[in-house]
Amino acid sequence: MKKTIFNICITALFAAMTAVMTFIHIPAPMTNGGYLHLGDTFVYLAACFLPLPYAVFAAAIGGGLADGLSGAVMWIIPTVLIKSLMTLSLTSKSSRIITKRNLLAVIPGAVFTVGGYYVAEVIIYNCGWAVPLASVPFNIVQAAGSALLFIAIGFALDKADIKKVISKSRYI
Repeated sequence: MKKTIFNICITALFAAMTAVMTFIHIPAPMTNGGYLHLGDTFVYLAACFLPLPYAVFAAAIGGGLADGLSGAVMWIIPTVLIKSLMTLSLTSKSSRIITKRNLLAVIPGAVFTVGGYYVAEVIIYNCGWAVPLASVPFNIVQAAGSALLFIAIGFALDKADIKKVISKSRYI
């Protein structure tokens, strides 16, 4: 029971961090209202700390909440799907955040981000397949920035043995 309550609390924390880091953004001028943000960093981190169903909820809730708060309501459903998919290739089962698997997982994460928003833009704006190509470079920059920050934070947290500290906590 303690572990379930702990996972729910950490899920809420990661959802909030994802929402805040997505809500704080830089508009990308060549996109249809798109922006650059570092929220995906916390999607990746959530998937390294939480078992899969909780990580999916943290990513979906955080990303969807940021879209809603930003006034981009039409993007909530694509964001919930894309952020959920981004968590699937990472693992929380290791005692470390930065593992070979988690390092490689940012690649499919970036593919889900760039490809997912490209397809979503085609559907939402009904503008054909050529026009949304303008936003692809910005989505690549955003995905790369989030991945690099995830790796930097992950190494720092691993150096502090944060997962070991958490596992020894009397609250779980």
